[in-house]
Amino acid sequence: MKNLALIALTAVLVAPAAWAETNAADGPSGAHFATAAPVCTVDQSTLDVSCTGTTIGGIGHTNATANLSATYSGTVQCTNHGGQVVDVKTQVTDAASSGKLTASKNGQIVVPPLGVVAPTAQQLLANASCPNGNWTKQLTAGPTLANYVYTITFAGFSGPYFSLVGP
Repeated sequence: MKNLALIALTAVLVAPAAWAETNAADGPSGAHFATAAPVCTVDQSTLDVSCTGTTIGGIGHTNATANLSATYSGTVQCTNHGGQVVDVKTQVTDAASSGKLTASKNGQIVVPPLGVVAPTAQQLLANASCPNGNWTKQLTAGPTLANYVYTITFAGFSGPYFSLVGP
């Protein structure tokens, strides 16, 4: 029984978790989620990231920006015509989705769902650089999702009102 509890605890400790924070100081004084705060999910088969929409009330006529960015990487090897393999290169690619949000007349702002699509193997290969154009590129691992960051930032404020960071 102790071993089972230890295994369960280990699984919780190593499982990646998203971290969310609402910072009231970076929003209009009456700002609040009129619907649930956004939640982001990762499709484990494609590594695409999608975040739900929300409505924020009590903002007066303050506009905002919603932004979702994700960082992906892949491992690329370069081989010359003689068969020599150069050091493995890791290529990082960023994907982003954002939108400007305009406050409605009733002091609310509707934040639509946002999503980013993971890069394809061809995109990772295109972004990788070998010593010269005669070398052949091969993707040996990836893409993998390093992290994602979702923010809602109100115009005129220095930081995000809402942040969600995930693995």
